[in-house]
Amino acid sequence: MKSILNYIDGHFVPGQREFPDINPADGSVIAQVSEADQSLVDDAVGAARKALRGGWARVSVRDRAACLHRVADAIESRFDCFVSAEVADTGKPVALASTLDVPRAAANFRAFADLIKSAGIESFQTETPDGKCAMNYAVRKPLGVVGVIVPWNLPLLLLTWKVAPALACGNTVVVKPSEETPASATLLAEVMKAAGVPDGVYNVVHGFGPDSAGEFLAQHPDVNAVTFTGESQTGAAIMKAVAPTLKAVSFELGGKNAAIVFADCDFEETVNGVAESVFLNTGQVCLCAERVYVERPLFERLVAALKHKAENLKLGSPLEPTTDLGPLISRGHREKVISYYQLARDEGANLITGGGVPRFDNALDQGFYIQPTIYAGLPETARSVKEEIFGPVCHVAPFDAEDEAIAMANDTKYGLAASIWTSNLKRGHRVAQQMNAGITWVNCWFLRDLRTPFGGVGLSGIGREGGMHSLNFYSELNNVCIRL
Repeated sequence: MKSILNYIDGHFVPGQREFPDINPADGSVIAQVSEADQSLVDDAVGAARKALRGGWARVSVRDRAACLHRVADAIESRFDCFVSAEVADTGKPVALASTLDVPRAAANFRAFADLIKSAGIESFQTETPDGKCAMNYAVRKPLGVVGVIVPWNLPLLLLTWKVAPALACGNTVVVKPSEETPASATLLAEVMKAAGVPDGVYNVVHGFGPDSAGEFLAQHPDVNAVTFTGESQTGAAIMKAVAPTLKAVSFELGGKNAAIVFADCDFEETVNGVAESVFLNTGQVCLCAERVYVERPLFERLVAALKHKAENLKLGSPLEPTTDLGPLISRGHREKVISYYQLARDEGANLITGGGVPRFDNALDQGFYIQPTIYAGLPETARSVKEEIFGPVCHVAPFDAEDEAIAMANDTKYGLAASIWTSNLKRGHRVAQQMNAGITWVNCWFLRDLRTPFGGVGLSGIGREGGMHSLNFYSELNNVCIRL
């Protein structure tokens, strides 16, 4: 049986206890994962602190950027290994891991390596009271040791999205991957070593949240900042844990995202885009749309087209190149999603399609598959319309006026993403600017420029990632004032 160990100060280290790494496609145990106790987390933070003081923070920007490019090269040289790790841990189709997760991991390192080399600083010439002048300029310094807590839905993509800018700014990191998906963070440790990243700059501790590695890391007095992507409730728990030491935090949390479809949209483009926004990665993306609002003249036609799309998605082995949807991440998560399917029925929903568990009559029946599902007919106050489900499901509702659609879309405690589908560009701009969301797409979905701000409002998060926004989070900007 394969063992997945912690990685501390350039060495793989076992813990006192182990837990299973389960393949969600068939329920089999694929590895035993070594859990980090408090002493191992202390060792990891200590190693990161030593590496920071030992010189990583003083390595030139040019040399740090070159090192990150070598990491990207090494990811690409082990492309198939990373794809295999992601597929086995998450159950996502091999086609998705090959075209999204692993390429984006390498791209994250390249993007921030290039950005840090060109990142400017503020400078001002100021007149003094005596008629002379002073020069003010900013100095970018690393925050220190950063705790990186990563979710299970896009484990490698989101890990590198945080680690790359943190290292680019001269920080050292201690990573706590999800207990559901430990493999790619550990594989990245091998890549870091091969790329010449100094020992202690990148460390990995495995475990759970409360009373385990996650809590130990968030509370640690020698951790200067915590960045986290995941559930809103977990973000609140981390906020509580870091409060006594006033650590800097960056949170990208949950969402109950809306898509607004106007009758003048490009119909085929819209159907394809909305279907992708609902069902990609079996709905396990924080940006997925769970609420679809359709202008009434188009409502019946669009519902029928989405139903056709859902019923023609191929569920199957993630290793098959033609598979569209893999399983949910775990048995427990499937139970949660099924409970919402039942809740929607209890609340009076009209089931358009799905709502159950598929049968394969083979080993996949031991996995955690679920049917893509569409509901309609619920009031906006229904729990299944208000609460994040995080599965391949949406509720579709009609609207009659633009203002009505905007009000329904914004009637949520979340505020991560929205999409608008219309051929009227003026309307697209007008509606997008009224969305209470961190990112709004017009006639597209999941399209990203890594330089732009990314994050949510309300229960969807704190802060922004991407481009200079990431660099500014992972840096202390100190002002120097010189009287001339």
